[in-house]
Amino acid sequence: MTIPNIKNALDSVLRSSSGSTSRPVVDKHFQSNVPGLYIIGDLAGAPVIKLAMEQGYEVVEHIAALSDARSTKAGAYDLLIVGAGAAGLNAALQARERGLRSLLMEKNKIASTIESFPEGKWVYAEPEGKPVKGKLWLEGSTKEDLIARWRRIIQENHLDVREETPVETIRPDGGHFEIQAGGETFQAKRVILAIGQRGNPRKLGVPGEENENVYHRLYTPGHYKEKEILVVGGGNSAVEAALVLCEQNRVILSYRKHEFSRLFKENRRKLRGALEKGRIQVLYGSNVLSFQSREAHIRMEDGTEKTIPCHHAFILIGAEMPVGFLRSVGVRLENDWPGSLLLALALVVGTLGAAGWLHAALSSASTGATDLFAALQGRADLLALLTIAGGMTLLMILGFKKGDRYAWLAFAFLICYTVYGAKVGKGEEFWPFTGWGYHALSFGGRPWSFWYTVLYTGLMTIFGLQAMKRWGFHRNDRFQIWRYVSLLAFQWIFFFIIPEFLFQWAVHYQWVGEKLATDPNFAGAAWRSYGLVYAWPLFFYTFFYNPHTIWVVWGAVLSFVLIPTLAIWHGKRYCSWICGCGGLAETLGDRWRHLAPKGDRSVRVEWMGSLVLVLAVTITGAVLARDTYVWLQSPSEKALHLYRIVADVWLVGIIPVTLYPFLGGKIWCRYWCPLAKMMHFWSGLWSKLGVGQFKIEANDKCIACGECSRYCQVGIDVMNFALKQETLDNSNSSCIGCGICVTVCPMDTLSFGKEKESATAA
Repeated sequence: MTIPNIKNALDSVLRSSSGSTSRPVVDKHFQSNVPGLYIIGDLAGAPVIKLAMEQGYEVVEHIAALSDARSTKAGAYDLLIVGAGAAGLNAALQARERGLRSLLMEKNKIASTIESFPEGKWVYAEPEGKPVKGKLWLEGSTKEDLIARWRRIIQENHLDVREETPVETIRPDGGHFEIQAGGETFQAKRVILAIGQRGNPRKLGVPGEENENVYHRLYTPGHYKEKEILVVGGGNSAVEAALVLCEQNRVILSYRKHEFSRLFKENRRKLRGALEKGRIQVLYGSNVLSFQSREAHIRMEDGTEKTIPCHHAFILIGAEMPVGFLRSVGVRLENDWPGSLLLALALVVGTLGAAGWLHAALSSASTGATDLFAALQGRADLLALLTIAGGMTLLMILGFKKGDRYAWLAFAFLICYTVYGAKVGKGEEFWPFTGWGYHALSFGGRPWSFWYTVLYTGLMTIFGLQAMKRWGFHRNDRFQIWRYVSLLAFQWIFFFIIPEFLFQWAVHYQWVGEKLATDPNFAGAAWRSYGLVYAWPLFFYTFFYNPHTIWVVWGAVLSFVLIPTLAIWHGKRYCSWICGCGGLAETLGDRWRHLAPKGDRSVRVEWMGSLVLVLAVTITGAVLARDTYVWLQSPSEKALHLYRIVADVWLVGIIPVTLYPFLGGKIWCRYWCPLAKMMHFWSGLWSKLGVGQFKIEANDKCIACGECSRYCQVGIDVMNFALKQETLDNSNSSCIGCGICVTVCPMDTLSFGKEKESATAA
């Protein structure tokens, strides 16, 4: 396989995180990778009006606080805002409040997305418990009342708004931006894009689509009476249009699929009623070929073609994000992978090779040639590690200066390969660390395994507190606060203090009794205390290497009694509340959780966890039976060693932690962890039997914003469940009960039930 083919295959995996849309990459102040260019609103993850307004307010507050907020260039604006929706209007109002000279441009009319709603549609001021920020008015009202009030606010505040003025180009120009729009050229210190991702209706690309009787929006359904109307699409917009139009017209609904999979429950009910009464005809598995003045040509799935009479046609198949425009400005999207895979591979191999050669050369050469050479020999380990650090530095430079994401991937790999490749064990380290890596990273009288645990616990603590602040304190969500408290407490107590300190003290001071304290099978196996919480087969060695009876009994109870029993009420919450592997993913990996692979293909490959579980069961059985069946001794030892290297080093450590910044934190937990798969089996079984209590439910308030699906670490299409108001549990998903989907929902659609309600109470 050639490098281009490898890169294409790798790209398809790395880009699987974007789901149906890929947002621009912005920082916490909404600044894109282009300095001075900010992105707010729907494009930046504000799916409802109130949150978009909040972003407009906050981005201007940030800019106004900068020392160079105002332009010193003659004729230049401090801010040029593109898009006169909720985010853009509130930003313009706040800019005026802060004394910034701004210009607001809109390619259509103000609030064009709201303007496209059906007549009289009610606009909600959600989330209800969140106060409005800024001067733009927002209360529950009809779309007509809301737009009228907004226009009045624009006039009262003397905002400079240019409607029907599409921005054509934006380019940096010596510390400013030059903007071409409406045949004019403008200069601005900073630019705020608030253009949304629904302003460009998706088109079929068929002949006749530009005819005057073919539309991509439905503004005034009451104007159409006694007409033949074709509606194309299968989403809520298309179905709602068909339902309102069928009241006074004959409507045919054309949909390319065989079922409406993403409808609101109420829309599904109304459509069923309309079909039963014959008010709407649905053509499933149909595709429009062309439009004529009074008809449309459609091909059915069986290859037959139909001519459908229609006075008007409405193509309502969603909208396209303005990818072309964003790329023309230089904005990077989440699934962009610029850079050279070949160069990144060469730097990784070259760095490791240089470190290995240097260490081998110094170690094998004769001593005493010169004082300098002797000094270098004594620093062989350090020089080799510095060589690796040098390679990492080169990769960082490529990443920062060139925007090379493959360089960042290689950088992450070098770190993880060094950390875990040296941790395998003294004399068993990976190339080029063999024979020296473990020793080189051991210091202060402590082995590298101890310092690895210190590093692990430190990272979990630092990033765990950040995640707790992000999801718990900022959102006033006690459920998330307690979840992160639980993760950090288990890490500190059961995965650090007990195995590294408390166990030894308990033996030394005979807190466990003289008999256990003097029993070498117990006293000399502090590492087994990880098994207090880590259940087999995650803690794979529970029953191996001559364990004391206490560990065998507790391991059996934990794995085969407690875990299955707790799954009745908590499903796979062990992964998101207790486990140290999941803990690192939920803390260090949290900032990239939205990059978890999504789509049917990413779900299908979750079968790998079942394979690892089968291998764990098989190898465990072989090891336990080898004293009875002598012929199993050699193959079981080889299988045990192979499992240790593949599962415990590569699949737990090197690969998933490397991929945290690129595919989220749950790669190991989702695709390979045998304990997660075992819990999935138990939880799914209890749900199917009607015993299981773990589930996520949805009310009828879903607005299909997709935030729940976006932030799911295990790639579940949560929104699909919410739209249908279907229960989500482990019989139909790999949910780990982290509750982030519940937390991010702006409409309070999702819940765990009474348990969640009590946890989030103020």
